[in-house]
Amino acid sequence: MAEAADLQQLIRDQTHVSTTLAAHLLSKKHDSNVVFSPLSIHAALSLLAQGTTGQTHDQLLAFLKTNTTHNLNSLYSQYVSSIFGDSSSSDGPQLSFANGVWIDETLSFKPSFKQVVDDVYKAVCKQVDFQTKNVDSLWYIIQVLCNF
Repeated sequence: MAEAADLQQLIRDQTHVSTTLAAHLLSKKHDSNVVFSPLSIHAALSLLAQGTTGQTHDQLLAFLKTNTTHNLNSLYSQYVSSIFGDSSSSDGPQLSFANGVWIDETLSFKPSFKQVVDDVYKAVCKQVDFQTKNVDSLWYIIQVLCNF
């Protein structure tokens, strides 16, 4: 777990990433409204960083303004416990966050990656049939995300 001062720096860095994303998205001429969630993008990139190695891993960490995936895990562990609620507490506003990782059923998750996804990000890890582009697989993903 990160120390309080380290956590504050991680939050400042994540805020910088969010404002960088916003500046880039809003710098383009749009004929309509723009809606995006910097936290969702950051979470997706952080999850992606968990499963990468080499140059891709280094580039993701550089973009996310951190040196290690451990820092990202510490940050998201704090987020999950404080703002991504399960409606069991009434200590203030909480967010629901649809978060998951899906791979083709012919592949498997590395146990260490699955553990981080499960324990830190509280996300769903599922293997589905992408080869046949099965409508049932897509429906399953939607059901999991929307808690049907």
